Amino acid sequence: MNIETLIDEVISREGGYSDHPADRGGPTNFGITQAVARAEGYDGDMRGLPRRNAVKIYRTLYWERPRFAFVAEIAPFVAAELFDTGVNMGTGVAAGFLQRTLNALNRNARDYPDLALDRQVGPKTLAALTAFLKLRGARGETVLLKAMEALQGERYIGLAERRPGNEAFLYRWLANRVG
Repeated sequence: MNIETLIDEVISREGGYSDHPADRGGPTNFGITQAVARAEGYDGDMRGLPRRNAVKIYRTLYWERPRFAFVAEIAPFVAAELFDTGVNMGTGVAAGFLQRTLNALNRNARDYPDLALDRQVGPKTLAALTAFLKLRGARGETVLLKAMEALQGERYIGLAERRPGNEAFLYRWLANRVG
């Protein structure tokens, strides 16, 4: 899976313009919030956000900057999950899920050292991922994905429990983002 395909899928899933009253993100188009669009130089009405701007934002902020492209070279399905989770929850949360999962699966640091939970994909996270997959093989990537998605699902439920307004989105989050 390449980044163009991932971006197309996210844009398709996120849809066009939205300004749901329960969404703290405010006006959104193609899944890009107004705050993110403004930070990236777009100052027009969110209804008119060009798709090319959304594509550039997704590529830069949710793929290149968090170094998920490097993960794709090692574990493409994990990278796709990081991208999707990063878009919806933030790239630091996504990277944190990967680090937590790798730590939990390293058999008390026998397979590779525990990672600091810095929520960044750096050389140590990439090395741990490589070591995990070398030991566990292709099935390991599937198990890693299941564990990351379990963390994601738990976070969605927690968001709905802490803020009842988020219940408006919970079913869609679980249906479209987990599993």
